[in-house]
Amino acid sequence: MQPNRNLMVRKLDPPQTWNPMVENYLRATGFYHVSKIGVIRGFHPLLATLVERWRPETHTFVLPVGEVTVTLEDVAYIFGLPIDGEAVSGWTDSSGDFVQSQSHAIFGREPEVSSSSKSYIKLGWVRRVRDAEPLDTEDSVRRYVRCHIFCLFGSTLFTDKSTAYAHAKYLPLLRDFDRIHTYSWGSACLAHLYRALCRASRFDTKEMDGPLNLLFVWAWERMPCIAPVPRNTLPPAEIPVAKR
Repeated sequence: MQPNRNLMVRKLDPPQTWNPMVENYLRATGFYHVSKIGVIRGFHPLLATLVERWRPETHTFVLPVGEVTVTLEDVAYIFGLPIDGEAVSGWTDSSGDFVQSQSHAIFGREPEVSSSSKSYIKLGWVRRVRDAEPLDTEDSVRRYVRCHIFCLFGSTLFTDKSTAYAHAKYLPLLRDFDRIHTYSWGSACLAHLYRALCRASRFDTKEMDGPLNLLFVWAWERMPCIAPVPRNTLPPAEIPVAKR
C-alpha cells in the first residue's frame, strides 16, 4: 500500500439506543455488553498507518517492535461478545421470497428492501419497527431484541460500505431466539475485520469498511501512547472496554 494514499472510510455510527426493559433479554443473547458502547471518534491517520502495516498473508501488523494483531481475547474484552460456540454460518439466498419470509418471521412484517439489491434491508426501517413494539408480550420483546441485534450487525459488527443497509443473510441466525447466544459472534466479527483489512491493504482500494470501532479501541488499548485520552484519566477498565 502507498503510504500517501487517501483511504476513505464509512462514518462511525452513533450507538444504538435501546429500552432498559429488554436488558435481561440482551444479556441472554450475549449482546448486552456491546449494546453499552457509546460514541467513538475515530482517527483516520491512525487507520491509514495500520492498514499500511497490515500483512494479509499472516493477518498481522508489522511494527518496529514485531508483529501484533487483534485476537479473539481482544474482541471479548473490547466488545464483550461471546467467542465460544457455533460458527456463524449458513446459506445466502438473494431471492425476494427468502428476504420477505425471513423478515416476516423475525420482524413480524415485510421489509423495505434496497432498490439495488434484494439482499439488503434498510436499517432505518428496522429501527422504526423496533421502536414501535409495545413490549407488552414475550413475542413483542423478542421482536424488539432481534431488531436491535440486526441493527448492531449493520452499524457496528458486520458493517460494509453502506451506511443505511444490512445484509439479510443474518436473519436465519436470529430466528430461534433461544439459540442466538450459542453462536461465536466474536469470531465472526474478528473475521470480518481481518477481511476488511486485507481488502484495504490492496493498493487499488480506496475505501474501508468493517468493525472500525474494534480496531481503534484495540490500537489505543495496546498502544496507549497514541490514545487520544491519557489512560490514567479513564475510569477502571470493565467489559466492554470500548465503553470507557
